[in-house]
Amino acid sequence: MTRPEPTRAGLLRPGPLREDMLAHLIAQEVGNGGDLVSLRAIVEEASEMGSARTLARMGLDEAGASDDLKELRELLRAWRDAKESAWRAVIDWVVRGILALLLVTMMWRLGAWRADVMPNVAEVLR
Repeated sequence: MTRPEPTRAGLLRPGPLREDMLAHLIAQEVGNGGDLVSLRAIVEEASEMGSARTLARMGLDEAGASDDLKELRELLRAWRDAKESAWRAVIDWVVRGILALLLVTMMWRLGAWRADVMPNVAEVLR
């Protein structure tokens, strides 16, 4: 059997060990004359109480908590979109800069800056 790993909050994730232990306890109680339906109801109620206690510890037991979580998800999605957009803009400007530098270098190599190759702009406009 594998042991459940602790989470950041220190709670144990449900794993094979806990599920086996629960199944074993239910089987043991049914063997001792306990009613299976009653035992399942007890387990379900205990689970509900445990989840409510966990939500209370996390501060998510209020009525508006689901709306708060939805808003946080939207904010997180917007942040991720903005971050992706910013990276795209940075990459776009870097590529444009490299292409401009390449163009200037080609013009320099071809001698486009010399006066005999590129006449004065004022004379061309007359």
